[in-house]
Amino acid sequence: MKKTLVFKVNPENPEAEIIREAASIMRNGGLVAFPTETVYGLGADALNAKAVLALFRAKRRPLDNPPIVHVGKFEDVYRLARAVPAKAEILMKTFWPGPLTLVFKRSSIVPDVTVAGLDTIAVRMPKHNVALALIRESGCPIAAPSANLAGRPSPTTAEHVLEDLGGRIDAVLDAGPTRIGVESTVLDMTVDPPQILRPGGTPREALEAVLGRVELHPVAIAEKKLPVEKARSPGMKHRHYAPKAKLIVVEGELSAAVKKVMELVNLYRKRKVKVGVLATDETANLYEADVVKSLGSRSRLDVVAKNLFRLLREFDAQGVDVIIAEGVPTEGLGLAVMNRLRKASGYRIVKASV
Repeated sequence: MKKTLVFKVNPENPEAEIIREAASIMRNGGLVAFPTETVYGLGADALNAKAVLALFRAKRRPLDNPPIVHVGKFEDVYRLARAVPAKAEILMKTFWPGPLTLVFKRSSIVPDVTVAGLDTIAVRMPKHNVALALIRESGCPIAAPSANLAGRPSPTTAEHVLEDLGGRIDAVLDAGPTRIGVESTVLDMTVDPPQILRPGGTPREALEAVLGRVELHPVAIAEKKLPVEKARSPGMKHRHYAPKAKLIVVEGELSAAVKKVMELVNLYRKRKVKVGVLATDETANLYEADVVKSLGSRSRLDVVAKNLFRLLREFDAQGVDVIIAEGVPTEGLGLAVMNRLRKASGYRIVKASV
């Protein structure tokens, strides 16, 4: 088992010597976890097939689940993509750096393993000074899925990374908790109109304000498992974001949802299992479960998104057997939150009606 180095780093002004050391590890084929504005990513040189394969192994990630490639400057996109449509250039100028990943036709310099054998590549420029400093100092595009074991809730702190990957990777850059808390939006630019493959940190409404029509892939809003032959984006095909506990999502009008959550709590407590409720500020005091946690106010979906993965991990740390989660509104970042909750539950969704 290797020793994972942990470097504390200033999130605003990362220390140059630490960034140099981490970049040297990357250039030599190593694996470094680093913060972005969304979640922590696990980075490998995207053009080094051996390093990317090591990344898949460290995460126990299926080889048909392509990572996102992170870049530090706009010019890198033109090396990685065969063609960059005019609409994509507008999006890059508007939203980069930021939580938006764009899918292009790949160029020949990209190894097959980096794109899971697809003819497309997913690229983004993160909005975090540590991430940008590392990519630029490394001098290579960085393949970076979330820095967790495959299927687990994504990490929003360095502690989460070490919980899953300590001893499996070379280093972690610890710059404190991430700002957004859910992954980037993935937008497929190889189709017209562009299609959201995974909702995330850039809301659909913001994209539509710039592009006009933007479609949602059925998987992005699915309420049951849909067959996906080839995943063009992370988060499409395999189970993701899941706590160890069984997770049930209750959706519907709020008063009906609260009533249904209470029914389920009583049902599971009679079975003598430890029950957790993932509530919101407006409802948390209504529940009598073993553990009740609030995501934040239903009127602040940005706060809800930021807290989601941390709270799922906290339930596991407290040994909860079942988590019953309230659904939240699907506008703005709520769409990303509901996408994560539905997938994390394995589509165990209960519809509550009045």
